[in-house]
Amino acid sequence: MSASEHSLSATGRRTKPQVPPMRTHRRHTSAPGLVLALSLLTAMVPAGMPRAVAQDVTAIRTKAVVDVETSSLIEDAVVLIRGNRIESVGSRVQIPRDATVIDLSDYYLMPGMIDAHTHVTIQPGYAQYNPILYKSIPYRAIEAVAAARETLDAGFTTIRDVDSEGADWADVALRDAIEDGLVPGPRMQVATLAISITGGYMNNDGFAPHIDVPHFGALADSPAAIVETLRLQIRNGADWIKLYATGTTRHIDLDNMEPLPQFNDEDIRLVVDEAARFGTPVAAHAYGGHAAHAAVEAGVRSIEHGMLLDDTTLDLMVEKGTFWVPTLTVYFPDDPDATLSPRQAAITGSHRRVFGRAVEKGVKIAYGTDAGALPHGQNAIDFARMVSYGMTPAAAVRSATVVAADLMGLLDEIGTVEAGKLADLVAVSSNPLADVATLSSVAFVMKDGIVYKQP
Repeated sequence: MSASEHSLSATGRRTKPQVPPMRTHRRHTSAPGLVLALSLLTAMVPAGMPRAVAQDVTAIRTKAVVDVETSSLIEDAVVLIRGNRIESVGSRVQIPRDATVIDLSDYYLMPGMIDAHTHVTIQPGYAQYNPILYKSIPYRAIEAVAAARETLDAGFTTIRDVDSEGADWADVALRDAIEDGLVPGPRMQVATLAISITGGYMNNDGFAPHIDVPHFGALADSPAAIVETLRLQIRNGADWIKLYATGTTRHIDLDNMEPLPQFNDEDIRLVVDEAARFGTPVAAHAYGGHAAHAAVEAGVRSIEHGMLLDDTTLDLMVEKGTFWVPTLTVYFPDDPDATLSPRQAAITGSHRRVFGRAVEKGVKIAYGTDAGALPHGQNAIDFARMVSYGMTPAAAVRSATVVAADLMGLLDEIGTVEAGKLADLVAVSSNPLADVATLSSVAFVMKDGIVYKQP
């Protein structure tokens, strides 16, 4: 999302896509001031915030464990955790005498949720209060720390942050600070600065031509510039490359619902192939039309938003295994009682139709909200809309667990409650396979074996 985008909402080449590996506490060194600012916040933690330390052995009693893969429940189950990993799950698990027991016998325990499209360095309303102009990057980094905590408290233990929106490398610093235990937050994969074009998405426009205003993204207008800026992102810590294949919603021709392509087919292929040399996947902001089809054909890992995708492109996504992260709610007005403008009505109506077709065809839909343009901590906001658009509650839950984990290359580590996985767990008061509304009121959060929130 860009400032101009949110103002509207308020008014293949590779057969096996690359995915980021699990990181092992790699420190980012190019922004020490940001890391210092983040670390100072540990002294500002409010009184009463849980400071639990992972015990050697922890046993969690539950009303039921949610098996998201089979859409079933394991009644009266115990989850046994050793260190930061799940050791066993079942109704007959024996609890060792030295185990710390957590009683969640009134709750349903499920995997920590994943939001695959966030922007922790921006806040809602940023179109009216442009952070590029009015906020320093260190201040935005501190805002991101608060956003990360709100996200974690909401039960989202992993996020993919797809574009720092001009807060150069603050997302990388936050990711590393969380990994190093300086501040609490979800596990993060980040895309740093998205690649766009002059006169397209991510420009700060509307100013006098002689005023040199920084942009929200990294602008590249030639193959050489694309390669240079892509390598810069990877050098500075990007887990993903974010490419703006199409323009903003204001660039959509409502007569034919065709979004403006920003790059030609060869440039899109260049991005994917160059990123692949570094083992880095590409997420393409693409509403639909030719540019979206070209991005899928080139081998991007995911399509973001995609409210104008046609059947031909959806079929190609199924064939290639391309993920779709739809971000449904962000295109509605902030006021739920507000009347939709003709442009909003056209866009959201198409989004509903495309989502239904994607479900029917079996497109791999991963959960993502565009949090940042929407309030942080309200990351469960899209579940109800997904269900109302034709997805079953169980499939919606899977989109934010196993499917999103697969998208991020983390399926061996997270996404299910089973032996060997990391202990990323959340508890809710009712069965989420039948009632997704319960996902908005998470009572318990454990990430990596550490408790951050309890009933």
